[in-house]
Amino acid sequence: MDHQQFESPEELKSAIKCFWYNKSNFRELESSFEVIPDGYCEIIFYFGSSLSISYNGELKSLPSPFMIGLLDKPVTFFTKKNIQILGIRCYPWTVYDLLKLPSDKKGVQLFEHPISMLQTTLNEFIEAKKILEAIEYLKNYFITARSDFFTDTTLVKAGSAMRASNGTIPVSQVAEAAHATVRTLERKFKQSSGHTVKDISALIRFEQARNQLLIDPFSNLARLASELGYTDQSHLSREFKRYSGTTPAAFAREAKKNGGI
Repeated sequence: MDHQQFESPEELKSAIKCFWYNKSNFRELESSFEVIPDGYCEIIFYFGSSLSISYNGELKSLPSPFMIGLLDKPVTFFTKKNIQILGIRCYPWTVYDLLKLPSDKKGVQLFEHPISMLQTTLNEFIEAKKILEAIEYLKNYFITARSDFFTDTTLVKAGSAMRASNGTIPVSQVAEAAHATVRTLERKFKQSSGHTVKDISALIRFEQARNQLLIDPFSNLARLASELGYTDQSHLSREFKRYSGTTPAAFAREAKKNGGI
């Protein structure tokens, strides 16, 4: 597998965390891989093999691009042979305004948008193995789109506070950091992302726990729970299982088998 991450330009940092590229080789037969929730929304372009999800017991092919919104549980994707992906990792409180789309709480989302017209040119770059050129093409598209994008500083300040605290501070402190009332902040988050501040904070905190166990599967779970502001280890375990479908101990054991990061 080849994975590369690219920093977001200064003009886009309030809306886009980063851009990334991934190339994976699967078997000839249908294979699956799992995406675990985190605190971001991803706009996904893919090239090569088809990409599908299970829907009502049947595989449903996904168009390119599509979006992975905030997830509340793991999602399994199916593909085969070789697939290459370009991703735009966005903050959930800005992505819908950036695309000028109504917010949606769905996990995997299909949408109609002029951005789909980038697929042909991006495919040409990918086929020519010009990954950097493909990334620059995406960056330039969003820089141009950014000029027509209204940045709500309240959301940006609130989001920065949530990220800086790893999702551990209460809503009242998030509102204070954003110089807004709790009521105003909740209304703006609901309108912009479809989710509450608490929803997103919980995902950000889970993301930190997941990342720590991937980096160091031998982490002390009681200490990790304390560092991330969980009431106790049991609280961490409940929240972790809620989003990942497994306990942090079982997740860590699997990470140990894979040697961590």
